[in-house]
Amino acid sequence: MSLVVDKLSHRYGAVQAVQDASFTAAAGQITCVMGRNGVGKTTLLRSLMGQLKATGSVRLHDTEIGGLPAHRRAKLGLALVPQGREIFPKLTVEENLLVGLAARSDGQRSVPEVAYETFPILRDFRRRMGGDLSGGQQQQLAIARAMVGDPKALLLDEPTEGIQPNIIQEIGRVLRRLAGQGLAIVLVEQYLDFVREIGDRFAIMERGQIVAAGATSELSQEIVQKHLNV
Repeated sequence: MSLVVDKLSHRYGAVQAVQDASFTAAAGQITCVMGRNGVGKTTLLRSLMGQLKATGSVRLHDTEIGGLPAHRRAKLGLALVPQGREIFPKLTVEENLLVGLAARSDGQRSVPEVAYETFPILRDFRRRMGGDLSGGQQQQLAIARAMVGDPKALLLDEPTEGIQPNIIQEIGRVLRRLAGQGLAIVLVEQYLDFVREIGDRFAIMERGQIVAAGATSELSQEIVQKHLNV
């Protein structure tokens, strides 16, 4: 299922945090949203997920979900891996994953085996408290928690932030495999090499607007210097 965004806007009081953002995240592709700090990337994802009220259109496959609350969007197949992971530190790994089942429409009550197959360390640590995991392990748990909801489109907010290189590579392999299975993935990411390695398309934000977009192969040094370099 593709995720089609048309003229999405959100204001924080007098501040226009996202303005007329339009793009398509195609099924089977990773669309990378980039930009300097404070340009509206996280606000964009939270608006897509329904955590923030926004104007404009958000369509998942052929269904308009822009007016729905977050839990309804989740039931229809949209999942968010938030910045900072936001796992439940006082719940075990398995309990964190069970929380993710609430998004499923088939009523499944047990953790799908695919979660443990994707990140084997979670099987070994399934009785461990989420707060006792390393940052990289918590990020794997956050992604797996989104996966158990059986999403059709996956939003991720800087999943490589503060993560050791070997875990970054593993996350990259997982995201490529999920895209290969037909998911539409929107990835907010600052790590340029990671974007070039796994991304299919890019969209760059400035002051709440998308100012450049295209295939990742078109992400030239000129574009990087103009829109991304500090």
